[in-house]
Amino acid sequence: MKYNSQMVAKPYFIFALVLLAGEILFGLILGLQYINGDFLFPLIPFNVARMVHINLLIVLILFAFMGAAYYLVPEESERELWSPKLAIITFWVFAAAGVATILGYLLVPYATLAEITYNNLLPTMGREFLEQPTITKIGIVIVVLSFILNIAMTVLKGRRTVITVVLLTGLVGMAFFFLFAFYLPENLAVDKFFWWFVIHLWVEGVWELIMGAILSFVLIKVTGVDREHIDKWLYLIIAMTLVSGILGTGHHFFFIGTPDYWLWIGSIASSVEPLPFFLMILYAFSMEKKRRIDHENKIALTWAKGTAVIAFLGAGVWGFIHTLAPVNYYTHGTQLTAAHGHLAFFGAYIMIMFTIISYAMPIIRGRLKGNSQKSQNIERIGFWLMVIGMLGVTLALTVAGTWQIILQRWPDSGEALSFMATQAEIIPVYVFRLGFGLITFAGLVTYLYSFFVKQPVLSK
Repeated sequence: MKYNSQMVAKPYFIFALVLLAGEILFGLILGLQYINGDFLFPLIPFNVARMVHINLLIVLILFAFMGAAYYLVPEESERELWSPKLAIITFWVFAAAGVATILGYLLVPYATLAEITYNNLLPTMGREFLEQPTITKIGIVIVVLSFILNIAMTVLKGRRTVITVVLLTGLVGMAFFFLFAFYLPENLAVDKFFWWFVIHLWVEGVWELIMGAILSFVLIKVTGVDREHIDKWLYLIIAMTLVSGILGTGHHFFFIGTPDYWLWIGSIASSVEPLPFFLMILYAFSMEKKRRIDHENKIALTWAKGTAVIAFLGAGVWGFIHTLAPVNYYTHGTQLTAAHGHLAFFGAYIMIMFTIISYAMPIIRGRLKGNSQKSQNIERIGFWLMVIGMLGVTLALTVAGTWQIILQRWPDSGEALSFMATQAEIIPVYVFRLGFGLITFAGLVTYLYSFFVKQPVLSK
């Protein structure tokens, strides 16, 4: 490890992994509730479990991004972090706020939570994915601004690279678009219009810039490819991501009361959105082919290549499957949406988290060339278990979504079933989905175990 301040990334990485374990556990609870709706009721109702599942996902990704930035920016900037103390304070404030918010979801009725957090003064609660109390949202803004200040000052005072510029652009964009979470218009169509400015432009916009920067950093380290070559690829991918991602917001505007031209804008942009992810596959495998070093941390490169492939499948292929307007007319809000969401989040953001942790954590722990071969072999088993598990979950949800459309929405299927009657018919598929979810969790446990394997010789 070149700079002592890179150590501040460690608690962020550890906490992100802890949150991921909780997120998957609540996903398994939801899987059981799809099969047996009374499971854990009234202790943890379905709506609460879903809220915790999704909020844990969002928060763990933010922790992973912050840890990644605190690790790679000093190395890219060739100087110590501007304020390691601020980074530690930010961690504890964010962790405490996150834990308190999740406990609030679990222990307090949501209406009461809104009342005791004075949501009436600045109403922001009650919207999907943005259920956080207003006071928590304000805390997130303060934490993110402190984080960006720390990163920006480090970049400005040190060497500037394409990776740090792209990363900082993504971080600033993330902070800016979150401000729309505070805008809650009375008109439902207007509310949904601007709600997607946070949800879509995070997930299919600025977060992809952050992902691209992290991926590029790891590829430089484990392949030794010239930075100029990687920079050209990164610029191309980011340009296509921004153009298609920003206009691609339109595929969420099809049926919420917006003008008809969004049908065309959303459909055309959605056709382009898979391309930057396909370029990412070419990018990762091309860098491996052109590598100038044979780094001993081979599992980090495996995660990097896996990120590109699974992100393309989840965000690209499964996204495209249901985002053209004539198709989305039947598919929106079905389990096909869930299939796309699960694989896209796993491929693009959870796997990039594993990529940077698998590269950085051994170095932070004094193993400059990576963990031992035995440890990497165990981690590789975890990799395949999680990939197979998430592909299985996605395929099960794809079958469930298709079945749901045929039973509930397809115009020529005879008498359509109600939503609940349709869900009852799909239960056998949900059983398979739960099984693959357990495989995914087993993969995470295997991955975590790999870090505790005894290392015969520490790299010096």
